[in-house]
Amino acid sequence: MVSDDPALDDSTPDDAIDALLDAYALKDERRTGWQLRGVDAPESVAAHTWGVAYLVLALGDRFREDLPDLDLDRALRLAVVHDVAEAETGDVATRADSTADSVDPAAKEAAEREAMADLAGPLPDRVRDAWEAYEARKSPEAVLVKECDLLDVCLQAVCYERADRYDPADGDPDAFREYDDLDEFFATTELRIRTDAGRALFDRLRARYRAARTDP
Repeated sequence: MVSDDPALDDSTPDDAIDALLDAYALKDERRTGWQLRGVDAPESVAAHTWGVAYLVLALGDRFREDLPDLDLDRALRLAVVHDVAEAETGDVATRADSTADSVDPAAKEAAEREAMADLAGPLPDRVRDAWEAYEARKSPEAVLVKECDLLDVCLQAVCYERADRYDPADGDPDAFREYDDLDEFFATTELRIRTDAGRALFDRLRARYRAARTDP
């Protein structure tokens, strides 16, 4: 039965619902870097996004000396949307291996911006504004979210190493030629950390990873 109220009519197009359905592709979009390394059932982009948001909430206070006037509630908004464009563009892995194909940053940015026009266009301005703020990397909240984005990779590498959940033989034979195990994920992260708090956490996570590699 069709309602007299257009808002309740299932046959009425709703651009916002369409945009949400498109964004939900993040739940099935697997993180490319782990796939290349042969990780068994690797995390999705949405799972990574949760990890980043949880790090903001759990560890954000540690960054206040580096990032004065930090607003953790606003940082959580940025964390939630920071990778949503990948629902359309897919996940493009950051690589340190010199034998890997390079990515054109300008082309990547243009594709993600076009994707956000589709995904956030029908939604409240705060969605697009949060994504733009993250991409600009100028606010303390954006810097924190990027630090947590990088640290999440390190945490996940420790988890996969501890669980012995990867086999390079199952991955891309042309990937990671210059690196053993999950070392490249730390190599791609190390030089991009901007804060003292982030560096301290990175060093501790790398130590945990190395210990997991040597623990029989």
